Amino acid sequence: MYTTLADGQQVHDTAASPDKALYRKVSLRIIPFLFVCYVVSFLDRINIGFAQLQMKQDLGFSDAMYGLGAAVFYIGYVMFEVPSNLLLEKFGARRTFVRIMLLWGAASVSMMWVATPTQFYTLRFLLGVFEAGFFPGIVLYLTYWYPALRRASVLSFFFAGVAVAGVLGGLVSGWIMRDMSGVLGMRGWQWMFAIEGAPALLLAVIAHQYLDDRPAQARWLSKDEKARLAINLSEEQDAPGAGKHSLSAVFSNPRIYLFAFIYFALTCASLTLSFWMPIMIRDFGVREVVMVSLYSVIPNAIGAVAVILIARHSDRKAQHRKYFALCATGGAAALSALTLHPDSLAAALALLSLATALIFSALPIFWAIPTSHLPRQTRAGSIAVISSVGITSGIAGPWVIGQIKTATGSMDNALYLLSALLVMSAMAMLAGVKGR
Repeated sequence: MYTTLADGQQVHDTAASPDKALYRKVSLRIIPFLFVCYVVSFLDRINIGFAQLQMKQDLGFSDAMYGLGAAVFYIGYVMFEVPSNLLLEKFGARRTFVRIMLLWGAASVSMMWVATPTQFYTLRFLLGVFEAGFFPGIVLYLTYWYPALRRASVLSFFFAGVAVAGVLGGLVSGWIMRDMSGVLGMRGWQWMFAIEGAPALLLAVIAHQYLDDRPAQARWLSKDEKARLAINLSEEQDAPGAGKHSLSAVFSNPRIYLFAFIYFALTCASLTLSFWMPIMIRDFGVREVVMVSLYSVIPNAIGAVAVILIARHSDRKAQHRKYFALCATGGAAALSALTLHPDSLAAALALLSLATALIFSALPIFWAIPTSHLPRQTRAGSIAVISSVGITSGIAGPWVIGQIKTATGSMDNALYLLSALLVMSAMAMLAGVKGR
């Protein structure tokens, strides 16, 4: 079935599609497992946000040193993201995801033995190298199964996973650091790295047996179902320049840099929320480590629900650009309002929850746009380049924010900077990307 938009364009009505049962079957098979993997990956990436509540004091790290350690992860991540995605397309998702999870699990567990800044920076760098390609690999992998007008809804589960990782971090990390401290002579943050890093190793073993590289290899699909998936993907309108395969075609496409800037601005804000939320809540006047962790559950839980609902609505309306702009500008307004320092904890948490919900919701909506505006033949490299250039925010953002907070003792200037970047990303999306 088709829906006619205000401009007269006809698009598939995904809610009423006769393929609904088929895509439900596909989703139930691949999404829950990848969702769990992504939650574990993001938890291993951000759990130093909770570890710093003890780790900085134990090891004598300053806010600036911690910010640099958080940033070093992204140096390794950016360096190896494009090669990893190209290897996925060549060798398949199953082997690529197994390699990534085994190596990042080992690096995450090894964080428990950090004793010096050099060790901290080295392991964070290696964690970035090993995890590189996992998220852009998921984005690419989903393009093998889902057409463009279903991707924001599907990707929303993974960005809900970012919020779920924050919820789990809030519920589990605080408890581990408090109640496991002193067990076998180890500090609480050491136990946190060991316990939260180990699941990646188990998931790698399961992935080797469970995942299929493409629909054609899926024994759980019938021949008719495989054919229907192939037809739906083949009906997508391809972007200009579809005949070019090389990396030079990727880097010569100006849209790559527009999308990379938009993603850079968006991830500056989302990563700030992920890494600095415990400190922001402590600055609201909450001092006890477990209470900081529990309060962090509230904005993350709200964000997890919002990201799915808003992404689904954007798919139904086929208005990804407008929904992205609304989420980005709304998130900017909420971050700016936090600089007013509300008197009540409830008001501060409400603003933090609103910012989290809108900024996290913009992420899956964003990724539905470049995957439908770029040539299929260069999609693997394009996704990786956009992600790697955009995610350099993880290098600059934590370090800059650490320097600002060390120099001023406040997050206000950092929040103003993030708000400006979000508004610019919304303007760039509306002005630089045409609706399709």
